[in-house]
This record gives sequence, structure tokens and C-alpha cells, in this order.
Amino acid sequence: MGDILNPAQDHVAAPIVPLRPLGKVLAVTSGKGGVGKTFVSANLAAALAKRGHRVLVLDADLGLANLDVVLNLYPKVTLHDVFTGKAKLEEAIVRAPGGFSVLLAGSGMVEYSRLTPEVRDDFLRIMSGLIPHYDIVLLDTGAGISDVVLFAVSLASEVLVVATPEPTSLTDAYATIKVLVGQQKRQNIRMVINQTARLGDGRAITTQLQQVLDRFVVTEPGRPIRLIHLGDIPSDPSVRQAVMRRQLLMQSTPGCPAAMAISQLAVKLEDTVINQKV
Repeated sequence: MGDILNPAQDHVAAPIVPLRPLGKVLAVTSGKGGVGKTFVSANLAAALAKRGHRVLVLDADLGLANLDVVLNLYPKVTLHDVFTGKAKLEEAIVRAPGGFSVLLAGSGMVEYSRLTPEVRDDFLRIMSGLIPHYDIVLLDTGAGISDVVLFAVSLASEVLVVATPEPTSLTDAYATIKVLVGQQKRQNIRMVINQTARLGDGRAITTQLQQVLDRFVVTEPGRPIRLIHLGDIPSDPSVRQAVMRRQLLMQSTPGCPAAMAISQLAVKLEDTVINQKV
């Protein structure tokens, strides 16, 4: 882990001013792409909806949105239309398979790949219109630490970082967490380790990450960083089959090991986020 998480490999991000996080909003993010972040967002939403919660997933990856692909949806109205004033917010909200709502970005929104004052204002307007109507809003952010990603994360009361056991994923997860702590003064960050090979691998990885953060990341006195291991999602051939078929795992094979793990994640989020008073 010492070689994997080399503190010398720090990333540099443009500073942003953190806003007061909004309640009942969970940002699902990652240090690098390809770790299953959107897969986790969509299936976690389905698991929470099955438990009776009103859930919305907002595709906050404005430049490379793919939530529509994962859910096999072809929206006529997207977040782009709302941003540009061509449609009202409620017109862009689509019912997804799995019983939750989605607000899809539409791919290739190049003009929204940079954090301009207009993008900030649009995001804030959208979020303030959504939050009163749902028990929880999941922000499926882009990967990495661009200013747009960090701004989207700053709107959330809770952060969930998805990583895999691969060295590159862990290095980028460390860099992302370091920036979130430094810029947004985050204290508690939840971790999900996807594609684990053995039971307990994810908890061990989270513990190692915690040790590296404790050693190399300076925090304010009395405000230590706490990584909360939410759980693992084991490697499971059913996942690839569901993704290739553009189906939710929670619907196609709800009894497989990965789906059962996601159900357990939903229970933990219900107890620690949704049912907590804002």
C-alpha cells in the first residue's frame, strides 16, 4: 500500500469555496473512471426505492453522462434543456426501472464541463427544486477532482467514494479524499470497495487508506478524517451480464452476491443518512 499510495503523487485542483451542504443529498464519486460508480448509484437507488424511499438520481457528470445508457433510457428532455430554459425541471424527471426517479444530463454538454458562475447558479437552482420532494437525492458525479465535480460534491451532505482494489483506483481515491478534506473540510467520507475478490478485502483497504490519510494529511485540530467503510461489492459475473444488457442488477438477478451486497449498503444508508434528522 505504501507504493500504491505515494503521497508525492498529489493532484492539483483549482480551489473552490465550499458551500453549506444541502440535506439528504449523497454524492457518489470516485478518483478515477471505470470503477462502477454509475452502476453503484443506479442499483443503490433501486435498493433504496424497494425499501419505500422516494429516491432521485441526478446525473452530475455533465461532460460524459452515461446514466441513460446504464438504465436503457432515451429521454426527450434532459438537464441541458432545463439549464437552457427550454423545459421545466419537472418535465426532465423520468421514472426509471427500479422505481426511482432520474434527471439525466445528456452526453456531451461541453459548455458545462467548466465551472462558470452560470453553471453554479443552474446547479443550485436545480438542487433547491429537487430536495423537498425526495427522501434522498443521489448525485452521480464525474470522476476525479475537476472544479465541476468538486462543486457537485460540495452540494451534498454526505460523500460516498467508490473504488476498486486496483492500485490506480486507490491512488486516485486517496487524492480525491485529500482534496475533499482540504477544500471542503470533510470529516466523514463513506467508502464502497467494488469488485472485491475475498470477504474482508474492502475493509482492509479502507483501513490502509485511513492510515495513509492519518499520516500524510494535515487537518484542523479536533477534526480528524474518518473513513466509514460502508461495505464491499464482490466480483460477480452477474454484474457484467446486467451491464451488457443495460439492466439493473437489482431487477435482473436480485439474489446474486453483488445485488445482496448492494441491498446491505442500502440498509446502512437508510440508518445513517436517510433516517437522520437534518
